[in-house]
Amino acid sequence: MNGVDGFEMPSRLNDMKNGICTAQLPNPHIADMEEDVLYHFGLGTKTHNLPIMFADVKFVCIGGSPMRMEKFAHFMLEELGHVLPAGQSLVNISAVTDRYAMYKVGPVLSVSHGIGMPSASVMLHELIKLLNHAGCTDVTFFRIGTCGGLGLEPGTVVVSESTVDGLLRPFLDTAVLGKRVSHPAVLDINLARELLACTDPQDNFGVVLGKTMCTDDFYEGQARLDGAFCDYSKDEKLQFLRDLHQQGIRNIEMESLCFAAMCNRAGIKGAVVCVTLLDRLEGDQVFAARDTLKLWEMRPQKVVARYIQQKLGIRGQQENLVNGEK
Repeated sequence: MNGVDGFEMPSRLNDMKNGICTAQLPNPHIADMEEDVLYHFGLGTKTHNLPIMFADVKFVCIGGSPMRMEKFAHFMLEELGHVLPAGQSLVNISAVTDRYAMYKVGPVLSVSHGIGMPSASVMLHELIKLLNHAGCTDVTFFRIGTCGGLGLEPGTVVVSESTVDGLLRPFLDTAVLGKRVSHPAVLDINLARELLACTDPQDNFGVVLGKTMCTDDFYEGQARLDGAFCDYSKDEKLQFLRDLHQQGIRNIEMESLCFAAMCNRAGIKGAVVCVTLLDRLEGDQVFAARDTLKLWEMRPQKVVARYIQQKLGIRGQQENLVNGEK
């Protein structure tokens, strides 16, 4: 039982020894289905040999943008020293659909989830089923992305120790059969600490552990003043953000609550690693140059890549130069 600011947080992370329960999904109806069509991935249990395609997956990395996850796949290709068979190249496994993108580099799966919890939820439902159908075991999930920081220098990487909603509750609320159902949003704190240790003295960026607020909205839900609507003052906004900071919240984004709740329900170890694009105590809009943003976006990827290399027993490659940044 984990605790977050007085809330009792039941965790299933120790219930399933191998990360994905290969015997049966939490949904008992799946076993009665003749075929399971993973519609938004363009995959299915009858049309594809999922065990042959995915059984060796041990690390799943998800992020919002299809382009970012394609770049991450190419980055991991180099970091793992993975050699593709002659005449082959990295391809989007879900290219038949335009909803999500998926790339596989050895034991690493790179998948886009879109923006916000509804999009991430659809993807995670089908991804968890996919790994179950493939017979995967001992799988670790990571969300890598961007966020707004609180009291941090832009470009700082935040590893989430816990996540709360816009009302500061560590639960994901879902309407099911006309009723509200709350699921605890629990991240693996030991995994977060291991990631925090994956720093390098030569890094020119900070990596911190902190709480994350996850919202349903980019503008009013995150106390911005620059949306189409705003019914609060600048002073009210700043007081709210300062209160968040005093409670240990270090960043704000839009998917971590759903990610944590669904990983916990499935008994999967999960971590959220995001880079801050601005300090929300200083403003609402991102003014950093595009080239700078591209370098910053690599920072969570580098941290997660080091963790994966460590678990696979692979020495870091090209650590001294990634897109021109040490």
